[in-house]
Amino acid sequence: MKIKNGFAKRNIAGSNIVVPVGKNAREFNAMITLNDTGSFLWDIFQKDITIDEAVELITAEYDVSADVARADIEKFTKLLSDNDLFE
Repeated sequence: MKIKNGFAKRNIAGSNIVVPVGKNAREFNAMITLNDTGSFLWDIFQKDITIDEAVELITAEYDVSADVARADIEKFTKLLSDNDLFE
């Protein structure tokens, strides 16, 4: 899974914000606010990785069990997928 090109993540006043750029700005009429974990996941999904690889990365970064990490990652990726943000 890999997030589509055409989105820029910025830290604005302490908030992680994702905005569409280029042609995506015409098609995706919103911005996304991410918490720290969401920002971490957004960054790792800039590369084409699997859910299993994401679980390994997030459990190495945060004090969370693999089961909880997997459930949270699956919710996050479903939200992105439902909004057509994956290639």
